[in-house]
Amino acid sequence: MRIVVTAVGPDNRGLADPIIHHVTGQGANVAEIQMYDHDEERLFAMLLRIDLPAEQLTPLRAALTEIGRLKELSVRVWSAEERATRPRLAICTTYRHEPPLALLRAIRDGQIRAEAAVMIGNRPSCRSLAEQFGVDWHMIGDNEGRADDDRMIRICDEYQVDYIILARYMRILPASSCWKYAGGRIINLHHGLLPSFPGPRPYHDAYAARMLTYGATCHFIVPELDAGNQIIYQGTFTIPPGMKLPEVMRLGQEDNEPRCLTEGVRRVVNREVELHFHRVVARNPNRATT
Repeated sequence: MRIVVTAVGPDNRGLADPIIHHVTGQGANVAEIQMYDHDEERLFAMLLRIDLPAEQLTPLRAALTEIGRLKELSVRVWSAEERATRPRLAICTTYRHEPPLALLRAIRDGQIRAEAAVMIGNRPSCRSLAEQFGVDWHMIGDNEGRADDDRMIRICDEYQVDYIILARYMRILPASSCWKYAGGRIINLHHGLLPSFPGPRPYHDAYAARMLTYGATCHFIVPELDAGNQIIYQGTFTIPPGMKLPEVMRLGQEDNEPRCLTEGVRRVVNREVELHFHRVVARNPNRATT
């Protein structure tokens, strides 16, 4: 079984050793290890990707949780294989209905084999969608839309979420949140083609560059904003010369963006792609798992 271990907490000495020593002591094969020291935030973060027999997952989770308690680390032990037939999704929203609606319909219709475990919003705009599809709704934003990032993570933990889907969620996640669900567990829909058009106004930027092809990008999240090399899927559409920006945005928002998100999520849920060392790779279906 392929297992991802993440540990995040205040920076200090001797944080990685107990975790590494424990997993190697259990006979784990270490496939990937990354450690991060964000001095400006005094944040320590570590990711391990290991192979162990499935029956060792539960005792490993208990042991590493205890190490986390002793070291003041937030530790998560997760495997995509644990709920491979029906992973649990947290769908995060701000204003736009089209991407989360397309995702919920694809789940309902069996196009995406997953469960919408919870919907989270920093604005109340999409609450009606949650009610329509019978999904629990949690509001984490204040009156200005500022999100309680720690509460988002607590909700995802409570609902035992496998993947966090940012369905046009218009807030930047802090580094600590990214690493708590690192290893290809946070999927974002960016409403522009990366790496060419990052940032909050990609339609406007592409229009100013007189582009005739526009698009959206579904990508894994890492702490660098819209880094561009974690792309799962990109959907594009071509416009005739002279089309006005509002019509371009309407086509993108109502048609292209929802299709891009659902196809990207489908690829991840079906485990066609994985994130390794910040690179998207095609999963090897012949790799033995136990």
